[in-house]
Amino acid sequence: MAGAVAPVDAAPFLGVHRSLSGRIWRERIDRVGVTTEILRDVTHRLGLLQAAPEEFVGPLARFLAGRGVTGETLETFLFPTLKALFPDPSCFMDMDKAVAAMLDALERRANIWIFADYDVDGATSAAQLVRWFRHMGHDLKVYVPDRMTEGYGPSDAAFDNLKSQGADLVITVDCGAMAHRALEHAAQIGLDVVVVDHHLMREDPPRALAVVNPNRPGCASQQGNLAAAGVVFVLLAALNREAEKRGLFSEKQKPDLVQWLDLSALGAICDVTALTGFNRALAAQGLKVMSRRNNPGIRALMEVAGDSAAGAASLMSTFHSGFVIGPRINAGGRVGRSDLGVRLLSTDDPDEAKALAQELDELNRLRRDVEAQVLEEAVQTAEAQGLWPSDDPVLVIARDDWHPGVIGIVAGRLRERWRKPVIVIGIDPVTGLGKGSGRSQTGINLGAAVGAAFEAGIVLSGGGHAMAAGLSVDKTRLPELRRFINDYVRQHVAEEDQVETVEADALISLRAADRGFYDRLDLLAPYGQGNPEPLLAFADVRVAYASALKGGHVRFELVDNDGGKLKGIMWRAEGTLIGDALLRPGGKVHVLGRLKADDYMGRRGVQLEIEDMALAQP
Repeated sequence: MAGAVAPVDAAPFLGVHRSLSGRIWRERIDRVGVTTEILRDVTHRLGLLQAAPEEFVGPLARFLAGRGVTGETLETFLFPTLKALFPDPSCFMDMDKAVAAMLDALERRANIWIFADYDVDGATSAAQLVRWFRHMGHDLKVYVPDRMTEGYGPSDAAFDNLKSQGADLVITVDCGAMAHRALEHAAQIGLDVVVVDHHLMREDPPRALAVVNPNRPGCASQQGNLAAAGVVFVLLAALNREAEKRGLFSEKQKPDLVQWLDLSALGAICDVTALTGFNRALAAQGLKVMSRRNNPGIRALMEVAGDSAAGAASLMSTFHSGFVIGPRINAGGRVGRSDLGVRLLSTDDPDEAKALAQELDELNRLRRDVEAQVLEEAVQTAEAQGLWPSDDPVLVIARDDWHPGVIGIVAGRLRERWRKPVIVIGIDPVTGLGKGSGRSQTGINLGAAVGAAFEAGIVLSGGGHAMAAGLSVDKTRLPELRRFINDYVRQHVAEEDQVETVEADALISLRAADRGFYDRLDLLAPYGQGNPEPLLAFADVRVAYASALKGGHVRFELVDNDGGKLKGIMWRAEGTLIGDALLRPGGKVHVLGRLKADDYMGRRGVQLEIEDMALAQP
């Protein structure tokens, strides 16, 4: 059945038990347990839809089935619409309570504040609410905690601050679900709070007027893959519905929520949520709205990033969101002022947007410099302390004075390099308080492990998602934390599942990898968690030439016995076994990679971005 994991003893794809990056290769369609009947049904219905040329129907059906798409869900996957997939807002636990509290506050002209996280999801969530209430003639104030001095989420001091400024109602977005102590304090000082979040949480919710969270135990929404920005978009629909019942649109037009879909999509993509179901529709339709560049902040960011089509209606993609816009918005919270992102996305003033975008672009350059330094020191620390190489399933690395704004990025880089979950912790040498961020891999729920450490009293705070987690811990408890996390994973994850796997979508020839093939794959977009970009396999090929580029990248060309050729690149290949194999080629190799457009000088070609490589058995 769909979702079933392939048996441990199933033969690895192309016989690769351990690639040059240390991974096992599987074929995606086998992993999800696609039956012949399912594949036949998807193929048949795909042909009826006439969504692809006849000769491409078969391969596309395999790609779709490998992503859990069935004949029944095929049409909504290929053509995701809000009309077909939008959930009833009231199926979210406490949604109606939250809406009532917000509209009551609006009608009495209360002093409403938004308490937002400092990342893209927090900024896009807050910006949506700011814009909706502004349309209703009510300006909201936004509070974003400083990552360095306050850390993540609500605190007693923050609520005291807001209360002293006359706040009547606080709406937390992308945070608050695990802030039991802080929300108890808010109740004690008479400050009303509504929580809108999506992070994993305990069965007992924090004390608040309402806690809206699709991942709250007991919530019937079945929308647990939404980012906070997606939850807020559903909240806006609920606000529209109830406001209309109250007659609040008798003298003003009901806002068209589609205009803010770009913000919801940006949050979904940058928070690496699964782009399936309703969330896929949000992302797909939101990217279309984003392509219009109607939001002054998004338009200004694209301009400072050097987008040649910033003023045109060229289609935006998950790449633009995740690698152009997202890092710049996050830079404010990482190494600058934490409220810059929400200010940028909330403003309608083009001049203000331009100034904020330029400041964020400069901060992003600074962030890259700090990140490179911490990454180098983290590798040195791990090797000096004997943490790497290691048989531990999770690496926990800590050092004084690492900037908390980049530790998450560094953890991700190290996870990619070492192919196992990594937690990086920066310690304040004065207080001894460590702030950590971790990145994981499929099969190892790091958020659950960190949450268990919190329940055990080892960390002061902690939680997150399956693939990412954050925590704070006293320096003296680091050895205990390292033991606990690794013991937890060993107890909850089978040893064979602790080795990372990589899933190929199809085995094709070099000749088949042309621009026509690439263009047809676009039916699967937008790509992201839950719908990865197709990973193609090429067997028994040779490296014809390779050259090292600045930045540690390697450009190359592959050839096969049939005369097929395909050029490509591997990013950050320097110092890796794959980079060495490219630059000093020997015999035949198997290659996994993703096709990318190559439109340089109008050539409309393709190139391959390598994901993994294995030596072919003679």
